[in-house]
Amino acid sequence: MTKILEKMKHKTITLSFLSGIAGAVVVLITLLVISNTGIDNAYNNQKTDINSQNEMPVYNNASYAPQQAIDLTHAATKSVDAVVHIKTKIITRTNSYDDFFGPFREYFYRHPQNNSYIAFGSGVIISNDGYIVTNNHVIDGADQIMITFNNEIETEATVVGVDPNTDLALVKVDESGLPFLNFGDSDNLQIGDWVLAVGNPFDLTSTVTAGIVSAKARNINILGGQSSIESFIQTDAVVNRGNSGGALVNTNGELVGINAAIASHTGVYEGYSFAIPVNIVKKVVNDLMHYGEVQRGYLGVQIQDIDAEFAHATGLESVNGIYVAGVVENSGAAEAGLKEGDIIISINGINTNSLSTLLGVVAQHSPGEEVTLEIKRSDNTEDVNVMLKNRNGDISIVEASDSFFNQELGAELQPVDQSELNKLHINGGLKVLNVNNGILSKSGITKGFVITIINGKIVKTQSDIENAMNNNRSNIIRLNGIYPNGVKVSFEFMR
Repeated sequence: MTKILEKMKHKTITLSFLSGIAGAVVVLITLLVISNTGIDNAYNNQKTDINSQNEMPVYNNASYAPQQAIDLTHAATKSVDAVVHIKTKIITRTNSYDDFFGPFREYFYRHPQNNSYIAFGSGVIISNDGYIVTNNHVIDGADQIMITFNNEIETEATVVGVDPNTDLALVKVDESGLPFLNFGDSDNLQIGDWVLAVGNPFDLTSTVTAGIVSAKARNINILGGQSSIESFIQTDAVVNRGNSGGALVNTNGELVGINAAIASHTGVYEGYSFAIPVNIVKKVVNDLMHYGEVQRGYLGVQIQDIDAEFAHATGLESVNGIYVAGVVENSGAAEAGLKEGDIIISINGINTNSLSTLLGVVAQHSPGEEVTLEIKRSDNTEDVNVMLKNRNGDISIVEASDSFFNQELGAELQPVDQSELNKLHINGGLKVLNVNNGILSKSGITKGFVITIINGKIVKTQSDIENAMNNNRSNIIRLNGIYPNGVKVSFEFMR
């Protein structure tokens, strides 16, 4: 027997470990049998004493109720009839058409047909009388916009207004009694909430996918331009080309976002998709309906995200908040007493740990409205009310037909009225009212010239021209236009 035991000591660690497990299982089974037969009363009494003294926690008594199963059928049924298929026809005009769609070219199909392109996307009906919201990049530059409803009826749409800074557009069809989605509240969305993405991926109609809210206030640097507003809702609902402009809805079937983009190396879904929050959509759509131009409010500050490196370089104790790097003269922020070096902790009670969060809240307000900032200055915190102003530095309404000055072109411009559009046989453009020092004066362009296209993009508003110039990746500006006598010309400028 002793020899046998000595041999067992020379077994490997692995065998000993496995043997130990087997032994433990045998002991456990034995104890269970003894306990059940009532033989070992002392063991039972000891277990009772331990539990009575609360020395061992009871794990099977959970303090929370299990989550009920989520029923998404109501939201899906309500949404599919309110989401439309959008087909746009774009006639090619320049050799630089490949750059026409900018960073969005991979998010929807383009099918060349002779001298035109056909693109597909989605849209959401937001009223029973035919208003439809979609992405600006879905209808950008379109010569014809066709809407197909879920019942396969097709009709043509007209553009009400666009806002490249948020990548939103509003179009209208001449129909009534349409199914539509009610606006929800994107600020109430929580990370982990279930959402549905409804759209027309790969030119397929009425497709519904589900996911959860993965993050809020994401900035993915896709819109470009200094005036762009990116505060996306990130989800893992499957979104592909053709979903652009479609609906993101909550479990109640309410619209909480407009799907706009995916994060992808291949051009198809890889796990992340992004939607424009509906609280921003509501503001933009309302302005486009009433004024044809977004009434955008500005704080009047130069701001910067705070990371660990910046905090260390500036001697800040925390990375929380947004750093005020400068204050614009005569702005709402200047009048409220903000100073360089202030840190914005929150806006309207919402913590501002990212620039996109701050911009997302400001984008929901108009000039003349006040927002409340919680700022930290030195070691003190205080609340400051700031009245937002428009791009002109006041609180008046900015109409789409108002003239404006573009510094780089060195010209005062104004959207062309309908009578002149008909006379020149063009769909839109910006008329030169005055020329100062700038690109146009150097090229001999004078008052009366109508700019129709810049860098392959049709320009009809101030937002259009800013977007076309800010998103240009080269130092060359390509400009197309027409003189009052109908002569069409094109120019190329070095910036």
